[in-house]
Amino acid sequence: MLGILYAALGAFTFSLNNVTMRRGVVTGSVLQGMAFTVPVGGFSFLVMTIAFGELGQLILFPTVALAWLACQGIVHFVVGRYCNYRSNQLMGVNLSAPVIQLQVPFAMLLAVLTLHERFTVLQAIGSVLMLGGSFAAQAEAGEASTTASATLSASLTTFDGPVQEGLARSHVPRKSTFRPQVFSGYLFAFAAAACYGSSPLMARQAFLHAPGASTVAGGCLAYAAATVVFSLALLKPGSWRDIKATKPENLPWFLAAAVLVAISQALVYASLAIAPLMVVTPILQLSLVFRLFLSQLINRDYEVMNSSVFVGAFTAVLGSILVSLNTNQLTTALPTAMAEFLRYRLVGH
Repeated sequence: MLGILYAALGAFTFSLNNVTMRRGVVTGSVLQGMAFTVPVGGFSFLVMTIAFGELGQLILFPTVALAWLACQGIVHFVVGRYCNYRSNQLMGVNLSAPVIQLQVPFAMLLAVLTLHERFTVLQAIGSVLMLGGSFAAQAEAGEASTTASATLSASLTTFDGPVQEGLARSHVPRKSTFRPQVFSGYLFAFAAAACYGSSPLMARQAFLHAPGASTVAGGCLAYAAATVVFSLALLKPGSWRDIKATKPENLPWFLAAAVLVAISQALVYASLAIAPLMVVTPILQLSLVFRLFLSQLINRDYEVMNSSVFVGAFTAVLGSILVSLNTNQLTTALPTAMAEFLRYRLVGH
């Protein structure tokens, strides 16, 4: 249960990171966001490692675990994060988020194939509910945004003369400047899903080769590898100029996102160290549901909320509970035939 709690807290802090980062990249760039989240996130992990008195743990990881942590840091913090930000930039969050969420079945497939983890009928039902609820919430949010834009455009026709011209002038450019690049956006979204889906497996493998090792120290090592690789991007001409052009009003959002993502990753490492990947991964996807509510609080002008979104969120939470709870304990009060059916292992030992 402690692993489930860590995963849920990780999902919440990760969603809060998404909301703050979104506010920053409204007028900033992807490179600017990563220039803060990657190194500042690594520094935050270093601070946590020192604060917990686990600095000495950094030299205790065996070579195999170090290799897995380095791969996880590069794949998740550099490649996956860039693809995620880039897909959002190319076609918007409402189009990219459901595609990136395919990391769940991707991670489960890897867990079954490589770690031979169990996958029961009850977990399959929970996964379907979790994915369906989150997809429904995202789809309804997108439809509501489209409806709101249409209503706003229609309302402009009720004004006459200079007022109508002024309102049209203030909104038309913003609509015309965004042209969703669906093909390239989906490519980056699928790449992000593959990176995010495989990175928990890498972290899990690292801690399996280093039982009892500090999860915070492991995160520090993963972030160190990611920071080294990301620093190579600064060799590209124009990179420093782009970063130096960061607007002062965006700095608090980027810094908050960097610290929050470090905290969320620390919680994810802690959950993966003590709980199976099959349990942790679906719970982490609650971040998409949390994000809907947090966006309503922080980015109210850019998000919508309605009853359908609430239904989708509840369905996703229910699915996550079915996936995370022990199947044997959950089915004890059910008739024998139904309990045996739900406990049936589709794959795994």
